[in-house]
Amino acid sequence: QVQLVESGGGLVQAGGSLKLSCTASGLTFSRFTMGWFRQAPGKEREFVAAITWSGASTYYADFARGRFTISRDNAKNTVHLQMNSLKPEDTAVYSCAAAIDTPWVTPHEVNDYNYWGQGTQVTVSS
Repeated sequence: QVQLVESGGGLVQAGGSLKLSCTASGLTFSRFTMGWFRQAPGKEREFVAAITWSGASTYYADFARGRFTISRDNAKNTVHLQMNSLKPEDTAVYSCAAAIDTPWVTPHEVNDYNYWGQGTQVTVSS
């Protein structure tokens, strides 16, 4: 079956950096757009970043642009999220997701993703 396993979360001070990774199995990774989403306590899940199957196109939420970088390694079935200049408001559970790469996928749309990981906690202290 399909599994997406995130790693790299943790506790970091404001201004610090973390690199999240998500390793996929049970699917043809290079056929999927990969996305990162986050959910803070009491808030809805929100889009962070996405990358198309080839890596040619990337998409970012406004709050992530300039601070976060999404990348992928299709040979290792892995997608990364490098997060710099972290702020306390970045505290959330970060989850990766996979969407079958078609012209109709909307990268920021939660409902377009077919598979989800369990998430990794990121806590940014002030």
